[in-house]
Amino acid sequence: CLNVENAKTMVLEATIICVDNSEWMRNGDYLPTRMESQADAVNLICNVKTQQNPESTVGVMTMAARSPEVLVTPTQDLGKILTALHSVKIDNCLHFVPAIQVAQLALKHRQNKNQRQRIIAFVGSPLEDEEKDLVKLGKKLKKNNVAVDVVNFGETAENQAKLEAFIGAVNSSDNSNLLTVPPGPHILSDIIISSAILQDGEGGGMGAAMAASMSGMGGGGGGDFEYGVDPSLDPELAMALRISAEEERQRQERESKATGGTEGGAAEGGAPAGGDTGMSEEDDLLQQALAMSMAQESGAAAEAKPQGVDVSPGTAAAIKAADAMDQDEDEEMKLAMAMSVGDGAAAGEAKAEAGGDNAMSGLLQDAGFLSNVLSSLPGVDTSDPRVQGVLEGMKDGEKKEEEKKDGDGDAK
Repeated sequence: CLNVENAKTMVLEATIICVDNSEWMRNGDYLPTRMESQADAVNLICNVKTQQNPESTVGVMTMAARSPEVLVTPTQDLGKILTALHSVKIDNCLHFVPAIQVAQLALKHRQNKNQRQRIIAFVGSPLEDEEKDLVKLGKKLKKNNVAVDVVNFGETAENQAKLEAFIGAVNSSDNSNLLTVPPGPHILSDIIISSAILQDGEGGGMGAAMAASMSGMGGGGGGDFEYGVDPSLDPELAMALRISAEEERQRQERESKATGGTEGGAAEGGAPAGGDTGMSEEDDLLQQALAMSMAQESGAAAEAKPQGVDVSPGTAAAIKAADAMDQDEDEEMKLAMAMSVGDGAAAGEAKAEAGGDNAMSGLLQDAGFLSNVLSSLPGVDTSDPRVQGVLEGMKDGEKKEEEKKDGDGDAK
C-alpha cells in the first residue's frame, strides 16, 4: 500500500490542454514542424496525467481559427484525445485570452468537483492581447483556484514578458509554471519531460519519471536519483524499476554469453570440423565401394554356383541322360500335338525338327509304329476319332503307295 507521502503525489486533476493551431505553426524551426512537435508533447502530457491518477481527466481545445473550440471535454479516454488531435487544422491567428476563458468554463462544469483545475496552454505564435488583459485574466483564474502552465515556443522573445506577467498573476503556491523552449535541434516533448509541468502539484517528480519511462529516457525530471525516481517518495515504483532493470541486464548477459559461446565454438572447431568432414566423406566412399564389390562378388558367386559344384562322373552322366530324355519327350510331344491337330504341314515340320533323317521319317510313316508310340505317351488317347482318322489316313496312304509300287513293277 502507498504511504501518506505517495498519496499526496497522486494529484487528482481535471486538465484542459489548449493547442495553438494558428498559421505560425507551419514553421519548421522545431522538428519536424511546430504543429507536429506540439502534437507529440500533448500526447505525452495526456498519458502522464492519466497515469498519475486513474481518476484524472484530460480535455483538448484549440485557440486559433475563427474562435476557440473545445474538441474533447475532460475524459479518461485517450483514444478520443488522439482522434481529436489528428483532426486539428491550421487556420487564422491565436486568440489566447478568449481561449483561456473557455477552458476555465469547461473546467467549471467538470463532473468530479474534487478534481483540481489546471490549464496547459501552448503558445507558438505572437500574442495580440495586451499585458493588462493578461494580468486581469490571471487574477481571475487565481481567484477560482485554476492553475495554469504555459509552454512558450516559437516566438519566445516577443511573448516572454507578457507571459511572465500572466503567470505572476495566476501563480498561487507555485502551482503555475512558464516553460520557454527556444528553437534548436532538440525535441519539444523532451524538454517538457524534465520540466515542472509534468511534476505533481506537491513538487514531487513521479510525473516526470513516468514520462521518462514512456519516452525511453532513463533520468528525465528525477534529479540525480536512480531511474529518475526518489525512493523516499515512491519506494514501490523505485523498486519495480530497479527489478526491471536488473532482469533486463541479466537477459542481455545471457544472450551475449550464448552468442559468444556459439561464435567461439564455431571458431575453435572450424579446422577440425573441416578435417572430420573430409575424413567422413572418404569413409563414405570406401564403404560404398566395399558394398558394391561385395554385391558384385555375391552376384558372380550366385551365377557361377551351378558350374562350380563338384559332381561325380556317374552323377554327371545321369544328368546328361535325363536332359536327353527330356529333349526326346519334348520332341515327341511336339509331334503328337502336330498330329492331333491334323495339319500335315505342321507334322512335316515337326518331323524335320525331331529327326531330320530318312530312316526316322520312314518309321514315322509306319502306322503301326506310330500307334504304339502314341499309346505309350501319357495323356494321349489313341481311341480319339481325330487320332484314329490320322492313323487310317496313313494306312490308306501306305496301301496306295504299295498299289503304286505294284503297278510300276507290273509295267516294268
